[in-house]
Amino acid sequence: MNNTYTIVIKLGSSSLVDETTKEPKLSIMSLIVETVVRLKRLGHRVIIVSSGGIAVGLKILNLDKRPKRLAEVQAIAAVGQGRLIGRWDRLFSEFDQRIAQILITRNDIADWSQYKNAQNTVNELLKMGVVPIVNENDTLSVSEIKFGDNDTLSAITAALIGADYLFLLTDVDCLYTDNPRTNPDAKSILIVPDLSKGLPGVNTSSGSGSDVGTGGMQTKIIAADLATNAGVHTIV
Repeated sequence: MNNTYTIVIKLGSSSLVDETTKEPKLSIMSLIVETVVRLKRLGHRVIIVSSGGIAVGLKILNLDKRPKRLAEVQAIAAVGQGRLIGRWDRLFSEFDQRIAQILITRNDIADWSQYKNAQNTVNELLKMGVVPIVNENDTLSVSEIKFGDNDTLSAITAALIGADYLFLLTDVDCLYTDNPRTNPDAKSILIVPDLSKGLPGVNTSSGSGSDVGTGGMQTKIIAADLATNAGVHTIV
């Protein structure tokens, strides 16, 4: 393959952690790792945006649900983030592939000099052949500086490095006119040529499809709008 691309792959908590048992979905993580390694061997540059720190922390601390108090959530994230990156590291090490963890908040890209520093760091890691794994710094973020969800973070990351493609992985196979789990008449939408014209007849208001996720199709549409405006081909 002569063409090489920069690719951002975003995985939500529901793709990495079982909603009921809070156990890791190692088969999905392994499949992603194998795919990333194959892409890199073809010469492509790959960045992963990975949620899951809080969901993993809930399992470690034997908590049934996410608490409402900010300090508790941040403490849980601090516990879970280390375990999450450790899982990624163990899986990638089977292929002798090095990874790096990047934790950011909105403040880290609001200032131009910090934005450039973040951009330079990611590009340097890619030059070194390392796979950057990006997540929001939930241990420090407060509402004023949060991205809100990692769909938005992945779009900003894709724009930051001038990615060619952004893949927003989800537990449904594509965009639908309504939630296909609750509406059997929901129709699939394979291509959206122009998001600026809106999505008439499409209901994306149902929110996250699981208890461990924070996004949903609506946040993916917003992320796709951000990314495509930055010239990034986006696939849900």
